[in-house]
Amino acid sequence: MKVGIAGVTGKFARRLLTHLLDSSTSNGQESLTVKGYCRDPAKLPSSLFSSPNLELFQGSAFDHEALASFVQGCDVVVCCYLGDDKLMIEGQKALIDACDAATPPVPRYVSSDWALDYTKLELGELFPKDPMIHVKAYLESKQNVTGVHILVGGFMEPIFSSFFGIVDADSNVFRYWGDGSEIMEGTTYDDAARFTARVVLDRQASGVLRFVGGRATIKEIARPYEKVYGVPVMLERRGSLDDLYKTMHDLREKNAQDVYSYMSLFFYYYWVNGQTFVGPELDNARYPDVKPADWEAYMSSWPREHIKKSYFALNM
Repeated sequence: MKVGIAGVTGKFARRLLTHLLDSSTSNGQESLTVKGYCRDPAKLPSSLFSSPNLELFQGSAFDHEALASFVQGCDVVVCCYLGDDKLMIEGQKALIDACDAATPPVPRYVSSDWALDYTKLELGELFPKDPMIHVKAYLESKQNVTGVHILVGGFMEPIFSSFFGIVDADSNVFRYWGDGSEIMEGTTYDDAARFTARVVLDRQASGVLRFVGGRATIKEIARPYEKVYGVPVMLERRGSLDDLYKTMHDLREKNAQDVYSYMSLFFYYYWVNGQTFVGPELDNARYPDVKPADWEAYMSSWPREHIKKSYFALNM
């Protein structure tokens, strides 16, 4: 089996590549070759770069000749792009077109999706997910390439980083919008990569697949935090969900160019308002060998003083 990974040097792609290469050495697996595509192969760690099961191809997202060479012979291509709308829409369309034009065509294309169920959103509601809506529609227009869309709720790691401003592990403060009863679906990057690897190797897997590690409210997440780290948590309510909606739109209207001043608020709102839930009906049981961490298990895997950096540690 030949698996292509576009954007192979990124955080998520490295985890996916690691799990795929591990599977290639497991007993009972069919022979596996991973073809990686990126602008700078030197960014891969030497432990991955030197794998005999990895072929690397260098090129940009819009180098059509390089893309054609990369996808040729692949049984499935996974897009791990992360960037602006041009890359996420036009870059993916170029990659999909290369898959469609290959001889024979690449039968499956795993879109760069993962976070939140964007299939329940209208264009413009959660603007960073608009590219996924466009790409899914583009894939549906293709007869030779079947789209695969893997949804995992929200990633757990950023919740403990400064990006969201939800958990302050230094002061043990949990800040939230709403009344605290809103469900947060979470999956670690590594477990999302494990599920993706299993989907990639499953030739019958197509369409939308949904996996989640843990579903809990912010108050339910705070309790295992206290248990794991042995410290009391202070819960700090920032306002209602209506307050959040008004705040995020006011910030965007005031200075649309300052995307990072409001983007996390948009993600938070649509993460917890119930509109983009991946569950509760999930596909976890399809791959029983993957045992994803819930919120408590994830916290147990990190010392408190390091958990705020767990997102950035994914680059290692």
